[in-house]
Amino acid sequence: MTVFTIGYEGLDASTFVALLKEHGVDTVIDIRELPLSRKPGFSKRALAGVLDQAGLGYVHMRDLGCPKPVRQQYKQDGSWKHYSQGFLRYLTGQAAALERLADLTRRASCALVCFEADYRQCHRSFVADALKKRAGAVVRHIEARG
Repeated sequence: MTVFTIGYEGLDASTFVALLKEHGVDTVIDIRELPLSRKPGFSKRALAGVLDQAGLGYVHMRDLGCPKPVRQQYKQDGSWKHYSQGFLRYLTGQAAALERLADLTRRASCALVCFEADYRQCHRSFVADALKKRAGAVVRHIEARG
């Protein structure tokens, strides 16, 4: 089983969908705690609609989003180390959500989505790594060219 990750930062909706299709993704798993965006086409309802029109599925998994206290701490201190520690501590309590994610990725070609373009600076990399450990998933990060 392969799970993809993708960030929509710097992408418009059509490029985002094209990248998903290019990689054979058929279900997007939104792992933002609050799936809101100022970027057209990327708030929960709009994104679900764009994906539906493209023949792709959409699942929101709030429990795999980064909790507000961790995000707020990162805004205050800018420490990726503290952010990582806080999110990983939170993620250890999300066994049920990770099992649901594993089940989804066994049945469909899925991509974890969040905002940040660089997966190395996004919590989705931690979620993908947890899935790799839990279910043996192969993780592939989709990056926009250019």
